[in-house]
Amino acid sequence: MHGFSTRKKKGEPETDFTVRRKVLLVFMLGAMGLLAVRAFDLQVLRKQFLKQQGDMRHVSSVSVSAYRGMILDRNGEPLAISTPVQSIWVNPQELAGAEPAAIGQMEKLLDLPDKKIKNMIVPGTKRRFAYVKRRINPHLAAQVKALDVPGVYFEREFKRYYPAGPVSAHLVGFTNVDDVGQEGIELAYDSVLRGTTGSKRVIRDGKRQIIGDVEAISAPVDGRNVQLSIDERIQYLAYRELQSAVLEHRAKAAALVVLDAKTGEVLADANHPAFNPNTRTHLKGNAFRNRAITDVFEPGSTVKPFVIAAALDGGYIKPDLKIETNGIYRIGRNVVRDVHNYGTLDLTHVLKKSSNVATSIVALEMPPDYFWGIYNQLGFGNAAGIGFPGEASGSVLDYQRWNQFAQATISFGYGMNASVLQLARAYTALADNGVLHSVSLLKRDQDPEAKRVFSEKTAQLIRTMLEQVVLKDGTAYQARVDGYRVAGKTGTAKKAGEGGYKEKKYLSIFVGMAPASDPRVVIAVMVDEPSAGAYYGGAVAGPVFSKVMAGALRILDVAPDQEETMPVLISKSPDLVAQ
Repeated sequence: MHGFSTRKKKGEPETDFTVRRKVLLVFMLGAMGLLAVRAFDLQVLRKQFLKQQGDMRHVSSVSVSAYRGMILDRNGEPLAISTPVQSIWVNPQELAGAEPAAIGQMEKLLDLPDKKIKNMIVPGTKRRFAYVKRRINPHLAAQVKALDVPGVYFEREFKRYYPAGPVSAHLVGFTNVDDVGQEGIELAYDSVLRGTTGSKRVIRDGKRQIIGDVEAISAPVDGRNVQLSIDERIQYLAYRELQSAVLEHRAKAAALVVLDAKTGEVLADANHPAFNPNTRTHLKGNAFRNRAITDVFEPGSTVKPFVIAAALDGGYIKPDLKIETNGIYRIGRNVVRDVHNYGTLDLTHVLKKSSNVATSIVALEMPPDYFWGIYNQLGFGNAAGIGFPGEASGSVLDYQRWNQFAQATISFGYGMNASVLQLARAYTALADNGVLHSVSLLKRDQDPEAKRVFSEKTAQLIRTMLEQVVLKDGTAYQARVDGYRVAGKTGTAKKAGEGGYKEKKYLSIFVGMAPASDPRVVIAVMVDEPSAGAYYGGAVAGPVFSKVMAGALRILDVAPDQEETMPVLISKSPDLVAQ
């Protein structure tokens, strides 16, 4: 048997090993004695003293919240920022000793339902933690702390604040009570914004209040800022005008996108109905939907310029082509119709009068694979790739499934769908002399993914044609902008529903650019189901485009290219001022 026995056989001399075993045994017995004495001292003689010390203070670890990065507009203006707040929690076991009147006062201060805190006191409960209210302002927290209720504790956190409120809510999104991104940019860039929580050891008093720091265990790593391409000034202007149009035309909804025609940056992304991300009570999930990016619709006549450009670039028609329309065009058993019989039209008037018949005739001159290929290059049927949650791809029926009537209807925007963002993006190919831009929600100086879709000559020719649309006898005279040449196209599409297209339910659309001589800005506007009478794109969406474009060009300090149309400012001569 193994052990530390020191017994030896009779007559056996003691060895060095035997001596060492004796010494070790004596040492162990001595150490055990000391431990026993120490235990008696701690547990009996000094028990009351140590209990008092334990009641007074102890060391524990706590987490240290990281500061969530800001979301900024292109000029550094904050669109989302975190502010320090207090959260209140309780230890239900300790709360049992609190005065009912004090608990009642706390419930009243925090505007809580009657007995919410009292109901946390359950005899025999093992719970030691329960939140009472998260993220309250420090002043209110101080009032609760002054009540000195046992079992009530305070924790420093951060609350997200959105200075622009509903103006940029659909784009910026929001976080939940734990500061985790839930929608929009807050969700898309959550891993960049949120940082890493740290921890530290602290000294607490008998009431578990922190009275001092001991040491840092790990330092919090603050989140990084995200700078968007959005210009808050243009965003506000777009939001205001869109809201005004929805109210004036009693529309169901509306969406608008403003792009920089040279870089593809999104300068504004406005939606209505809106919501306030600072107070989101009683809101349903669809209120948070960024319609400009996530919703799709049939774009109607706004795609007609691409049909003409594709046919010209491919050499399937000549610039001086004349088309006899007759008001109707039969394709097998199907009929394409115009609102009026426009007679013979050149290409400029095909776009100016927005003839479905003439556009269909042009479309059928092109091989289906070539025609579909142009739409595909323009981004229709493909997500724009901006990394926004729920971004729509839209759709275009595959050319292998086209018949002639399908090819015709797709030429005037039916049988396909796209988002407002996709439509605005496609127009950059006309605005920047045939070069299509990728789109970005982040600030950048240039577009590394720009690609040519049309020749420079064709793009410039189409822009010249589209300038006719905003003249007095065009379809969008209300889209004009004083001092600037404007090129654009209207769209008025019937809404599709179960069983076919709905009667008297329309989408009013306008997409355009300015200054037409060298476009800097592209704007796409869509108003859903205007019901106050007017529903044509030029009458409903056109005025919104005009006001937002005028403001955007002024904000960006873009020089006028048609000064003769600028309003004349009349001022009184000093000699005529009343004395």
